[in-house]
Amino acid sequence: MAHLLVAHHSPSPPTHQLLEAVLSGLSRPELATVHVEVLPALAVTASHVLEADGYVLGTTANFGYMSGALKHMFDTTFYTCLDATAGRPWGLWVHGNDDTDTAVESVRRIVVGLKWREVAHPVSVRGTPTTVDLEELEDLAATVASHLID
Repeated sequence: MAHLLVAHHSPSPPTHQLLEAVLSGLSRPELATVHVEVLPALAVTASHVLEADGYVLGTTANFGYMSGALKHMFDTTFYTCLDATAGRPWGLWVHGNDDTDTAVESVRRIVVGLKWREVAHPVSVRGTPTTVDLEELEDLAATVASHLID
């Protein structure tokens, strides 16, 4: 069974709403063969990353950068997972009140180093999530998971 890791930092009601949309997208019947593990970014270890076949990452945009929690996840897993996870599919969502673009780029720079394969365009949400935002997040999660099905 394929294993998808959802690693997130969702401390506020809007970011929790985005996480729920991701989980809704992963509950589609065609994805029933994908095991989904959901962890706060601060709880993710190298073992979690190594055991997963793909990743959906969620973060707040803090001063134009990813959250410290997601950065900590990368800091503590990067070298252990560097070669072993190359080529695995991933997707990203970012929530902020203004600049989410540089937060997206900060994650991409690290993931490029890991050689993961971006299979869905990142979803950036500014302010209160809209119905369209939530639908895009459902699709993002489902797209990443669909790349794990043979």
